[in-house]
Amino acid sequence: MKHKHFYAGLAFAFFLSAAGCSNSNKNVNNADSTDHIEMNQDSTVTAGGEAAHADISATKSDTTGSGTADFVKKDDGTVELTLKVNFPIMANKSVAVHLHEHGDCSDEGKGAHGHWNPTNEKHGKWGSGEFHSGDIGNVQLDGDGNGELTMSTDRWTIGGSDQTNILNRAVIVHSGVDDYTTQPTGNAGSRIGCGVIMAK
Repeated sequence: MKHKHFYAGLAFAFFLSAAGCSNSNKNVNNADSTDHIEMNQDSTVTAGGEAAHADISATKSDTTGSGTADFVKKDDGTVELTLKVNFPIMANKSVAVHLHEHGDCSDEGKGAHGHWNPTNEKHGKWGSGEFHSGDIGNVQLDGDGNGELTMSTDRWTIGGSDQTNILNRAVIVHSGVDDYTTQPTGNAGSRIGCGVIMAK
């Protein structure tokens, strides 16, 4: 009889231990699940399309230059670009700036490939006839090589469809001016600056 009570008690203790382990595992899994959900929510906020940024650097070893491009989604759904560049070698001149297809600044900016043109239109002047979604245009630089431009458009989104998404595109600064006519580049010269657009 003593043996029967001993084995019964042992079995009951094992059952309680197993149940405790099972509940413990459930709590751990629930904690992981909660953490995962919170991470996804944070990711959604980050990728929610509110802002993006590109740091522009010179592409050539003999050219000093830098700049920033900040993109912000406005209340009306448009995206506003604030562009600031500094290229002293181009002081008192205008430089063409475009958005290019790929966020790749390798090979002196050639890794960015051509103008971003998801609508398959002709190159042109922004807001006049046909133009690429990446055809920003010319920026006048002052005596120190500084230039700024601000513009808003509903052709861009921050993290939207391939037709409008500016993320992982490149901002290219050219050594010449865009003539708004020559296809498909505007005869804007070499690529002296490049920056990749990333979500903030």
